[in-house]
Amino acid sequence: MSTEDNDGQGMIVNPKSTGENKEWDGDEADRADRLRFEEEQALIREQSEAREAAKDSAETESK
Repeated sequence: MSTEDNDGQGMIVNPKSTGENKEWDGDEADRADRLRFEEEQALIREQSEAREAAKDSAETESK
């Protein structure tokens, strides 16, 4: 099979915004990934703040 016979099958295509479509925001999967990432980051921040508050509380009680 030569490269001319491939017809682009199996190739990875990453669409990029074009001059006429500056509002391109990816597909549904891209948006879902960003949302999932934002939710994970919020959860990490929340857990970090709770851990810091518990640590401060434990230090205050021990004094």
